Amino acid sequence: MKQLLDQIKEWRRHLHTIPEIGFQEYKTSAYLYEQLEKMGYQPQKITETGIAVYLDFHKEKTIAFRSDIDALEITEQTGAEFKSTHQGKMHACGHDGHMAALLGLAYKLKDVKDLPNNVLLIFQPGEEVVDGAPSIIRTGIFEKYNVKGIYGLHMFPDVDAGKIACRKGPLMAESGELDVTIHGKSAHAGKYHEGIDSIVIASFLISNYQSIISRMISPMQPCVLNIGEIHGGTVRNIVASQTEFHGTLRTYSEEVFSRIVEAMKGFNQGMEQAYGCTIDFACQPFNPPVLNDAHLYEQLKKNAGENYEELEEPVMLAEDFAHYQKVIPGVFFYVGTRCKEYTSGLHTPTFNFHEEVLVQAVELYERLAKNVQLGD
Repeated sequence: MKQLLDQIKEWRRHLHTIPEIGFQEYKTSAYLYEQLEKMGYQPQKITETGIAVYLDFHKEKTIAFRSDIDALEITEQTGAEFKSTHQGKMHACGHDGHMAALLGLAYKLKDVKDLPNNVLLIFQPGEEVVDGAPSIIRTGIFEKYNVKGIYGLHMFPDVDAGKIACRKGPLMAESGELDVTIHGKSAHAGKYHEGIDSIVIASFLISNYQSIISRMISPMQPCVLNIGEIHGGTVRNIVASQTEFHGTLRTYSEEVFSRIVEAMKGFNQGMEQAYGCTIDFACQPFNPPVLNDAHLYEQLKKNAGENYEELEEPVMLAEDFAHYQKVIPGVFFYVGTRCKEYTSGLHTPTFNFHEEVLVQAVELYERLAKNVQLGD
């Protein structure tokens, strides 16, 4: 175990020093390729920076394991000796750990002669931006290798260090990015009736949007609509001709997501008719909800053993692993990082974790590779 931990630390810490944003992970991809070659594999380049490794045990079906490889535009403040060397970029979401765990699985399987399924390892670019997982799906790799199930993990500071946490069904939310611009008409404040006040209209819209959640959607259907940014007007005594605001919509149901969007469009049309303004509106789905397959979930729970922790509720975070679950059965799970030393949340400049938790991840990955029975 010490040898594995030492190797995991080496991988994780080197990857942590070279964070790169989505679809620009050139150094990261080159390092992963080099390490996999050292193990005796013949890695495949999929997309410009993605990598796949296929372990052929001459079986009918294949089980896949996925790691994301991109970082965030955040300036690191951990004070770690292995801190980012790329100014303004950081592995603040644990993807360095995800890569190290998948390299660890490759390391554990490199001399294995037989397994119940073939194994596909996927190092995916661009999770934090649009089109990461879909770009992998479009390569046709799942059809090529007859992939019938996929597992993925995420470092998670809301769960105790080293614990494996998951739940059947909804785990993470569908997310969408809301962008609204109201075009009104400028006028002097003393003659406000000659203008069309985009700030007032924006305030009505935001209140009306929130009423969709509280009065049009069942309380049994959790959803979040958050407006996190607003800009409008130029001078205090002028009616604002333009106001824009931006937010996020999250649900566990694609049907509910669509219903909310249609209701927002209805309020927009009412405001345009009442005030004579025009409204530019967009709320496109970013990621589907993460919905864990029941069969693969039960096998994860069994193989995690006493180290397993059942999550009572899903979380309103989003994850592009959900795209894989639209085309094949899949399970996404968490590896806890919470401890006294490291308490920061994901996407913060001080996020860090002990590499020992990655040993738990690798060992679970290995048990899944050796034990999972795939469905049709």
